Amino acid sequence: MTVTYKELPAIPDLMAEYKGAAKNMVPVVGAKRSATKDPSTGFEVKGVTIDIAHLADYNAAVGLRLGNELPYTYPYVISFALVMKVMSTDDFPFNAVGGVHLTNVIEQTRPLTVDDVLHIRTHAENLRKHRKGLLIDMVTEVFVEGEDDSAPVWRQTSGFLAKGAKLSSSADAAVAARDEDTGSLFERPEVPSDPTPMATWPVGPTDIKQYADASGDKNPIHVSTLGAKAFGFPATIAHGMWSAAKILSGLEGHLPSAGRYAVEFAKPVVLPTTVAFFTEQTEDGWKLQLRKASKLETLHAIAEVSSL
Repeated sequence: MTVTYKELPAIPDLMAEYKGAAKNMVPVVGAKRSATKDPSTGFEVKGVTIDIAHLADYNAAVGLRLGNELPYTYPYVISFALVMKVMSTDDFPFNAVGGVHLTNVIEQTRPLTVDDVLHIRTHAENLRKHRKGLLIDMVTEVFVEGEDDSAPVWRQTSGFLAKGAKLSSSADAAVAARDEDTGSLFERPEVPSDPTPMATWPVGPTDIKQYADASGDKNPIHVSTLGAKAFGFPATIAHGMWSAAKILSGLEGHLPSAGRYAVEFAKPVVLPTTVAFFTEQTEDGWKLQLRKASKLETLHAIAEVSSL
């Protein structure tokens, strides 16, 4: 499938994209979805500059120090509205509302900096079956203007699951032939034999509101008890990418400049709680876990960091 990128003048407003996605759920008014092929429409924005105040707010919300280099996870925040934009196109195979973010893999060839001017583009690919529905990969690439425009400096692949969705009977043969995928990056690890974590972090609704304000992601499951309960959660939950960034805060100063960060989200972080951070150093990086401090059997996220 060839992707056609539509250039936008600026990164869209994330909450406006959420509202558009919610509108698509309304009968008659909303777009009808058919899971037949990989979407062919992507979006891109050129000339993106870094807002230092916004970066500072983000770093404060996840416990990272403010510096000249952008955290691995920060481009996710500034580009997520493009993901929602792609999910709202007519040829996207399922509704964005209710989609579950399962995994995120970030690769960077060098750190992006506050002085870089960015060209960001996003598309979707690899629609495939999952035992609970359909999976698709959202791919975002970041290029630095004035440098090689054929090789992204930063690239992420985010796996999203649409529970209950199915391929259309008229799906492209290439899509229908793809194997069913578990959506997992890692085998589930055992509870650490040493129950003493590297760090513990209390987190409550106020902390996640701070992250929601900084990231712009005010999805009701994160900021509204009623909204969370409407989607089957007992209380508000932390953003998956808050967990991903918080994990990195525990390794600050030990991350490779050119590296790969892969994270898989397990059980949601239901608020308020305290999370426990476990690390294991490997030959080329780190294996990481985020668990519930009061019940270590509850795994929130698994991650790995390695050098490129």
